[in-house]
Amino acid sequence: MFITPAFAQTGSGSISEILPSLLPFVLIFVIMYFLILRPQQKRVKAQQEMLGNLRRGDQVTLSGGVIGRITKVVDDATLEIEIADNVRIRAARQFVAEVRSKGEPAEEK
Repeated sequence: MFITPAFAQTGSGSISEILPSLLPFVLIFVIMYFLILRPQQKRVKAQQEMLGNLRRGDQVTLSGGVIGRITKVVDDATLEIEIADNVRIRAARQFVAEVRSKGEPAEEK
């Protein structure tokens, strides 16, 4: 009733008719991969490498804006950071936003 005899006789559903309709979706995925996913993966890899290379004496900025010098690497997840003379805090390694300068190791007191 709703399908015309001409449409019913074309034999729709062959691969040559499906491929052009799927091509825009494939192109959108490829563009999203190269513009969004791939650069994000590179940033995550660089961040993990930076966090892995933290050592005593590095001046760092935490994600909250606190700037200090690493005085002790407590364990794999925790750092001790000196933010002023004789003022030390403990921070999770994952909250280090950037390494401002690589320096000589801080003096052990």
